[in-house]
Parts: sequence; structure tokens; C-alpha cells
Amino acid sequence: MERSKLAAVILAAGMGKRMNSDLPKVLHPIGGRPMILHVIDAVRRLGPERVVVITGYQAERVENACAGTGVEFARQSEQLGTGHAVAQAAPMLASFDGTVVVLNGDVPGLRAETIRRYVDAHHRAGYAATVLTAELEDPAGYGRIVRDAQGHLLRIVEHKDAAPEELALREVNSGLFCFEADELFPALKRVGRRNSQNEFYLTDVIGLLRAEGRSVGAFRVEDPREVAGVNNPDELEAVRRFVVGDAP
Repeated sequence: MERSKLAAVILAAGMGKRMNSDLPKVLHPIGGRPMILHVIDAVRRLGPERVVVITGYQAERVENACAGTGVEFARQSEQLGTGHAVAQAAPMLASFDGTVVVLNGDVPGLRAETIRRYVDAHHRAGYAATVLTAELEDPAGYGRIVRDAQGHLLRIVEHKDAAPEELALREVNSGLFCFEADELFPALKRVGRRNSQNEFYLTDVIGLLRAEGRSVGAFRVEDPREVAGVNNPDELEAVRRFVVGDAP
């Protein structure tokens, strides 16, 4: 199978208020290195043409930490949601005609091999967009994956916007996506923010594309620990143990 050209967008603009620290969340260390460097290392192993890191809170500090990795930067001056964050990369990828994988800078456990299987599955299916999912024992706080009776992806609903029957679902959105660039950036321009957070959700691109007749899908990761994010010190410790074991 011929592989499409690949670019990556890594979201790293948030402060991480629940970390109770002035240090940007993505700079908290895992194995003695800022966690975002683990994400950059993993995606770099796939040989992407471009890697764009979206910065915001203490942008210069995050950018300095990533110096020497070969990534580029786009700044999100206002925190208006994940869709708005990815849109900041649009000018830099205006002429790119391959696949864009969207990753979070606070998910350092994701393995390069898993990203490759995910991207390959996206290509084999011929999807315009594919969300990476996980099944969790406790899905509280995560967006839920809603499928039809045949198992096809219908939509992603954010936890705060979910109905009771949707909250009962255990398959969740990891926050990681594959898009075809020529589908992603036009769709982002059509995303609104009529939701409880008044934000531009990247997840809304899935619904927009599906409504327009594009094929969208979901790929479930085998080990949900790979896509565990870090929002507080306890989660940082859990992810650290998964990534580096008992190392300091």
C-alpha cells in the first residue's frame, strides 16, 4: 500500500490549571524530559513532512523546550477550543495535500507503532477522517463515541453535551485524529461553537464531514494507557509509570 504524505499537528497551547503549577502542562517531565518531547519523538519516527506545534500559554517557554527537534510553531493567542487550535496551522499547511494526524502534547505514552497502525487503517478504509478511540472502565469526562447498529461511527459527543444514554457508553474519544488535509481545513471554517463551552470543537468536523457524505471512521487502541492524557499530578504519575516504569 502506497503511503500518503503525512504531517502532524501537536496541540500544546493549554496551561493545565489542575496541575497546580505555573509550568505549562506539556513541559512537566516524564523520564527527565518534557512530556511533549516524547510525543514529538513518536511522530517523528513516522517520517512526517511537517510537524506543527500549536503553542499558547507561555509559548516561548514551550518553543524553547522543543528547539532542535525540527518542528514548526503556530500560536493560539486565545483559547477558543481544539478546532480553533488546529485552524492556526492552516496557513502553514495550505499547500499540503496529504494526511494530517492531530496529537495532544500531554499524551506521552502513545507509541509510534500505534500511530502507524492507526494511520494505515485510516488509509486502507479511505476515510476522510478517523478518530482514535479507547474503551475505558470509567469514561467520565471524555467525549463519547456514538455508533450505529452496524458499528459505524455516527458522531462524537462531548461529556458536557451528552444525553444520559450517551454517558453510559464506554468507548471514548482520545482527542487524536487523522484527517485528509483537503477535507480538514475547509471543514474547520464551518465549525461553530453552539455548545456548553462556547468553543470550536475539533470533534464537530467529524459530524460535518459525515453529514456531507464523506466517509468517517474510528480506530480503537488496544491499550488505553497509550492515550491517557495528563490533567493533574496523579495522572502525571500514572502516565510516568506507564512510560518509564519506576525510573525517576
